[in-house]
Amino acid sequence: MSHVEEIPDDASQEMNMLEAINHTLHQEMRRDERVMVLGEDVGHNGGVFRATDGLHTEFGGDRVVDTPLAEAVIVGTSVGLAAAGQIPVAEIQFLGFAYQAMHQIAGQAARLRFRTRGRFQARITIRSPFGGGVRTPELHSDSILSQFANVPGLKIVAPSSASDAKGMLATAIRDPDPVLFLEPLRGYRMIKDEVPLGEHLVELGKARTVSDGSDVVIIAWSYMVDVAMRAATELANEGISARIVDLRSIVPLDTEAIAQAVEDCGRVVVVQEAPETNGFASEVIATINDTSFYSLEAPVERVSGWDAPYPTGQLEDFYVPDVGRVVAAVRRVVETP
Repeated sequence: MSHVEEIPDDASQEMNMLEAINHTLHQEMRRDERVMVLGEDVGHNGGVFRATDGLHTEFGGDRVVDTPLAEAVIVGTSVGLAAAGQIPVAEIQFLGFAYQAMHQIAGQAARLRFRTRGRFQARITIRSPFGGGVRTPELHSDSILSQFANVPGLKIVAPSSASDAKGMLATAIRDPDPVLFLEPLRGYRMIKDEVPLGEHLVELGKARTVSDGSDVVIIAWSYMVDVAMRAATELANEGISARIVDLRSIVPLDTEAIAQAVEDCGRVVVVQEAPETNGFASEVIATINDTSFYSLEAPVERVSGWDAPYPTGQLEDFYVPDVGRVVAAVRRVVETP
């Protein structure tokens, strides 16, 4: 039987992103007994990063299920569970492993509502960490969200704060459609902020302005928002006023927020961890061309990873965008006459 905790509206606590995710999973499973968690090591071990720590103890093995090391099985099982009325929250240990489940994500989960003319909903949340900065082995840090953005029927979110992680995860779990919920590896313990302890929902498809500015707008998502914020601080010392827009939601995309920021600032830098070719930054730039071309005062700059497989840990500092590369890109667009 589900129940809702009584918590004062103004109650909050500082948490890192990992703590916020764990806190939200506990709350959503208490709220609705149909919510269940499945994935590799999510039960007794509490997840490889401890995101599911304590769930098995509180909710038992029927609702917190350790699966084989088989990503296609995890997602395929989730599709069946959702069709039967459950609300599965599946964990793919690292986003690069989702290649092994692409046929289930794109061919089954994302199409279930369309294929059945609305008779069934794929009410599934797929959690997965991604991104560099933690010296992982191959396929653990790959930023491949743009490949999933090309899958109709699938929503994609990538929060950059602990508060948004709670609000967007709770919203994703309650959404009738499948949601790919992406978590920054570096942000798990490095990102900390105040998180509401009670009911907290963040609408999918709404960007947020992290800091205001008038000379240039830096558009980013996930951990690259933190990089953009540090770049903006350095740029302020040079007299350059940079606005930071966190997309938060990749699909649906807040095109109105992008257009407004471009209209206000006229100069744009888009920052992503993915390889440059066909990364989601390309879609952001195409959106700017569609909505705000005549507001541009300079060509849009991209700061990306390189068009190469993600490197070994010793080389990732040369691969992942950093403050210096973002600052250099901003200088180029600001200095363009």
